[in-house]
Amino acid sequence: MSRSVSNRLMLAIAVILAGIYLFPLYWMYITALKSGSEMFATPPKFWPSSSQWSTYAYVWQSRQMGRYLWNSLVIAAGAVALITVLGVGCAYVLARYRNLWVDIGLFLILMLQVLPASLMITPIFVGFSQLGLLNYPRLAVVIAIAAKSMPFFVVLVRATFMTVPQELEEAALVDGNSRIGAFFNIVLPLARNGILVSAILIFMQAFGEFVYSKSMIQAAELQPASVGLYSFMGPNTNEWNNIMAYATIYVTPILAVFVLLQRRIVSGLTSGALK
Repeated sequence: MSRSVSNRLMLAIAVILAGIYLFPLYWMYITALKSGSEMFATPPKFWPSSSQWSTYAYVWQSRQMGRYLWNSLVIAAGAVALITVLGVGCAYVLARYRNLWVDIGLFLILMLQVLPASLMITPIFVGFSQLGLLNYPRLAVVIAIAAKSMPFFVVLVRATFMTVPQELEEAALVDGNSRIGAFFNIVLPLARNGILVSAILIFMQAFGEFVYSKSMIQAAELQPASVGLYSFMGPNTNEWNNIMAYATIYVTPILAVFVLLQRRIVSGLTSGALK
């Protein structure tokens, strides 16, 4: 098989897989524009005969989506800020002082990521209750998300710091910089792309967090958009166009950020592999 034929075959497979992956997203957008009868039509319609754009305005006003999205933004930004402040220094130290035991410890800690949030919520809830953190529910959710996502962030940023030559720091020390000065003036600017990418990935995860928010935040005015979407669900749910309109408004900003920054995200994730 020639190289051109092989490339075309791989491209065709990639397009098919992309179509399969993106079809649920397409169906979400289309369902939000359908009328009640078109949603349950047989066979299903892949394009609405009359787009119901008013569904978005109805969902935004009736569900107070501005408040939900603001709460999601506050929780995600708080988690990213806490993880970045604590995780950058930790990742730098682990990148500069390497040995077998550090690698083994990081691997074991990273394995905790496979534990689902539904399994961890009970001990976290009890511990936060004893500490009185449940009186500040959004802060409690931020801390829980930070504890869950910190190993992932540290591992990614550590790989970025490992790509920065240590000789640059040594040269800065010879020129009179302190260790802290060399870190802020030399290492941090060179690693900022990897740190930014890791922070974006954490933000996207935190923006869609559900389990901790549902368990710890009881006041409706403090709940994020993920919990607001859950409020649609019930034994006799049939307003799927409203649900999909809500999901569209909720998901689109994150998709836009990912599309705009996809080149930087890919380059940041692969930078640590070039060491």
